[in-house]
Amino acid sequence: MSSEPPMGQGRPTAIRAAGLVVGYKGDPVVSGIELIVRPGTSLALVGTNGSGKSTLLKTLVGLQPRLGGELAVLGGEPGSSPKRVGYLSQFHASGFILPLRSIDVVRMGRFPHQGLLGRATSEDHDIVAWALDTMGATDLATKPLRSLSGGQRQRVHLAQVLARRADVILLDEPNAGLDAGGRERYLEAFAAE
Repeated sequence: MSSEPPMGQGRPTAIRAAGLVVGYKGDPVVSGIELIVRPGTSLALVGTNGSGKSTLLKTLVGLQPRLGGELAVLGGEPGSSPKRVGYLSQFHASGFILPLRSIDVVRMGRFPHQGLLGRATSEDHDIVAWALDTMGATDLATKPLRSLSGGQRQRVHLAQVLARRADVILLDEPNAGLDAGGRERYLEAFAAE
């Protein structure tokens, strides 16, 4: 990182970490993470199960605190810009707990833009329709999420992330359960983002 300006100064970065330590309850899982992700670029985390990929993503999105080092997401603390960061975890319990239709799940991607008591605008409706169409899930819109196959549910959750229209998108095992068509749509959709 010697060629980079100090944290928070100089050229814009989407994500920047220096000496980052991530883990749970004070126990490090991965330490010494040096990372710069510039706007308009992609980065894939590759590693075995249990190597800390999900832990790093949860830290980047602000769902768990870092254990050490420096970390900035869009120039601020992780979790400080919920409108600007989209996140898809590898586990989705909402479809089994609540009787939600697929379109309801995708609409949740617009909640940060609407505020606590805000109402959906025509733009929100258009974005939700676009996201469902982009992921090939328009025909699933009125179906209960719990009635869908794993691959269909994953398309709906990916549509939710697209509907967020975020500056930074963090995806944990995004193509899990997708068939060949779903993987192709995922790659096209997120390459365009």
